[in-house]
Amino acid sequence: MTLKKFIFFSLLFLFNISPLLAQDNKIEDYPHNYFQWPVAAAPALAANFGELRPNHYHMGLDCRTNQRENLPVFAAASGYVARVKIESFGFGRCLYINHPNGLTTLYAHLNDFNDAIEAYVKAEQYRQQKWKVDLEIPAGLLTVTKGQRIANSGNTGGSQGPHLHFEIRNTATDKVLNPLLFDMPIPDNIAPDIIRLAVYDRCKSTYEQSPRIVSLQKINGVYTPAGGNINVTTEKVSFAVTAYDRYSGSTNQNGIFQGLLYDNNVFKCGFRLNNISYAETRYLNAHIDYKTRSRGGPYLQHLSRLPGYPSGVYNHDESDGVITLVPGETHPILIKITDANGNSNKIVFNLKATRFDDKDERPKEGKEFMPGFVNIFETPDLKFFLPEKALYDSFYFQFKKINSNSGQPVYLLHNTSVPVHTYFDVKIAASFPQQYQDKIIMKRFYGSKDDYTAARPVQEANGQTWYQGSFREFGNFQLFIDTVPPVVVPSGFWDGINASGLRRIVFSVRDNAEDIKNFRATVDGQWLRFTNDKGRNFIYEFDEHCPKGSHTLEVNVEDLAGNITTKTYRFTR
Repeated sequence: MTLKKFIFFSLLFLFNISPLLAQDNKIEDYPHNYFQWPVAAAPALAANFGELRPNHYHMGLDCRTNQRENLPVFAAASGYVARVKIESFGFGRCLYINHPNGLTTLYAHLNDFNDAIEAYVKAEQYRQQKWKVDLEIPAGLLTVTKGQRIANSGNTGGSQGPHLHFEIRNTATDKVLNPLLFDMPIPDNIAPDIIRLAVYDRCKSTYEQSPRIVSLQKINGVYTPAGGNINVTTEKVSFAVTAYDRYSGSTNQNGIFQGLLYDNNVFKCGFRLNNISYAETRYLNAHIDYKTRSRGGPYLQHLSRLPGYPSGVYNHDESDGVITLVPGETHPILIKITDANGNSNKIVFNLKATRFDDKDERPKEGKEFMPGFVNIFETPDLKFFLPEKALYDSFYFQFKKINSNSGQPVYLLHNTSVPVHTYFDVKIAASFPQQYQDKIIMKRFYGSKDDYTAARPVQEANGQTWYQGSFREFGNFQLFIDTVPPVVVPSGFWDGINASGLRRIVFSVRDNAEDIKNFRATVDGQWLRFTNDKGRNFIYEFDEHCPKGSHTLEVNVEDLAGNITTKTYRFTR
């Protein structure tokens, strides 16, 4: 353990942190000086572990590559390549390396792998006749040594610019660990910046209110509310903060590591972003004020645990971070925000309830949905239910049906200010001609975002047909018939072309329901590997699978409704 981390974790005890929180600091699990920096660029970060992203935490380090692609990427320690994943979005081209110490490192958004790995992956893609693959590789088949080049950096998958995404995981549990706890060479002597404080009336749902935003001022190294102490008129209060971390020599706003809340010097609740699994990462939507963020506001990180969120990143007492007040009684509040290197800043103020406002007893519009329960909603022509783990906090569900003269009705299921954790099935009753039964699409739309899925017909006992789709967000839902096949457009390629001067073949594919179910290309009847990075174009780089001579290329594209477009091209090389 470094001296800086020793001092940091010693100070945690001095600040009255509960034993439960202290036990979670298993520093002995994090070896130091075991992993090297994984890319041939000066150590620098575009993003750190735990940064807040739409529907997920950022689960590793985004290592800068000087805004360039094809820098050498190195094995951070010796081991063997255990998995290779290739996909249009997400990680793009990605490697997993297992190490003898029980940890796994992950390297994402890569371009070409080294020759041995590339040859193995390509052979598997042709054997499986799939470009998108998730390969489990036998132990010891592709061994690597610390510092060996394993790939070139890139910008593939969900990357918004050239960089290397790097993770460290517990191999047995697949928990992703914060790499900055492994003494990565990122100097950091700068404490996090605390931008704002939010106050919530916890006598009601966080989704049924807008928080009171408190501006902060920093005096003698301590943040305090700009208007002085905080007075409220409610019995129960919780807090959230906007805060960012920076490391030495950088102005980049990174995520914070930890937030702790104390009431009268007693620890109440806190979060720590030191290990998160991908099964847990969507719980970010319970860690932030989702409603505020969905409406264009800032990220606010709750210092309390919402009722529908398992403990996750939080440690807390029985209050879950909600402070109960008595009129006239003063509560000294301390909020401490810390980065992974132990640098911290704090907010200090007194909290007091001056009185309790009379509760609003007017009936709420809509049906109340509550976390921890199965919530069911039914009308004569629409129904859905939310599983008991779908919600984080309660809210009053709003519904509206809008009839359309030019198509099927539109059903408004609340709005996107309330997050849903799990997928839920939506069923809409409708009558379509028999020949279109397998051509029905359910569309979810809200704002500028559209989602589509093939709607499965379900016949009920009374003879009524319902069309079912599965989604993970509220919004507007509508059925439509899709008989329009995908549009396939070649770029600089046509039937009868002499392709001797070409390096590759490129097709763009578009469909009215956006998603393409299947793309398959063959040359002289043999499968050909077309890539589809970022879901944009389908690209084939000429290789040994298309030798010189005359050839016939056939392209088949299928959309969600089963509409197929087939194109045939004859060409020579």
